[in-house]
Amino acid sequence: MDWDSICFNTATLIAGVFVLDYGADKFLDHTVIVGQRLGISPTLIALLTAGAEYEELAVVVAAILQGHSPLALGNVVGSAISNILGAFSLGILFHPGHMEFDKSAKIYSALLLFITTLFVVLAIFNQLNKVTGGLLIAGFAVYILSIGYAIYKGVTEAPQISDSDSDSDSDDDLPITSNDHAAGHNSRTSISENSPLLATTALEQGEHSVKPRRSLFYHLCQLLFGLLALSLSGYIIAHSAGALTQSLQLSGTVFGLTVIAFATTLPEKFISVLSGSRGQGGIVVATTAGSNIFLLTICIGVVAVTGIPVNRADNFVLFELATVWVSALGLTAIVFLGSSRIAGLVLLAAYIAFIVLEFTVYKR
Repeated sequence: MDWDSICFNTATLIAGVFVLDYGADKFLDHTVIVGQRLGISPTLIALLTAGAEYEELAVVVAAILQGHSPLALGNVVGSAISNILGAFSLGILFHPGHMEFDKSAKIYSALLLFITTLFVVLAIFNQLNKVTGGLLIAGFAVYILSIGYAIYKGVTEAPQISDSDSDSDSDDDLPITSNDHAAGHNSRTSISENSPLLATTALEQGEHSVKPRRSLFYHLCQLLFGLLALSLSGYIIAHSAGALTQSLQLSGTVFGLTVIAFATTLPEKFISVLSGSRGQGGIVVATTAGSNIFLLTICIGVVAVTGIPVNRADNFVLFELATVWVSALGLTAIVFLGSSRIAGLVLLAAYIAFIVLEFTVYKR
């Protein structure tokens, strides 16, 4: 093996993942702000951004354009597995107590199980073609409309945007929520009760700390810059991953299922850990279910619509399809029955076993 080539492509892959995460944050942060400035419904913004896997879509498109459709398919399915067995399990483990889920979480998880079942059936019978791909993409539009209608009727709640927390420029432009107002009111009340001088000083500091509001043109430029970073990182990851599969003599599907999927879902794992440690079980479920619905509709649909043939060696095996379906079933069962740290440990152990089996028994 050419170790120099392997080391270079590995380093390039790691760099590409960092650029991917940066571009996704930048794109989502400023998409939210532009949508707010243009008067777009906050519910629609939340549905299109909370849990949306635009970074995975960038990798999928880049891989297809470079002729690595098995890598794209493996990345999508591997990410769906990683989101549940990896990220969701960490959210449960870091939760301070018994995690209870509301009605909205149950709706999202049940819908994910239905979509996962549909995908597995199509994959088993080799029906991922242009027609079914178009139907999957259309299914995502139906999902947006149906969930939006359910939110409007008060049946469920909009998913909270948790994917865009790192961009400091955008934080200054995000609107203050009612909880923020309440927290600010309570803090100002406690200060004023203790000392009028401290209250006056705090207010003066608050006035000086307010930053000027950025223009809409600035946020549009930042949005386009994030989109450019996403496109560039997708090209880098697909190209370096394709080179590594050839150097290591691995199936593109296996490499996408394991290495690429693990790397590109690292942000989801961090979000689950933070949300779980803060007791925000709803965010953990909404992020996981929303991400997988996006993956198994838009991303799989894009791969299927291209109609690029896949070699038999790069087709999914029953073990992989069973894993993604059992993962969705496990998520739904935990949401409906309640969770404990034991369930988190079981899911995490299953993810480790899945990766080991992919590199040994199902290496192909």
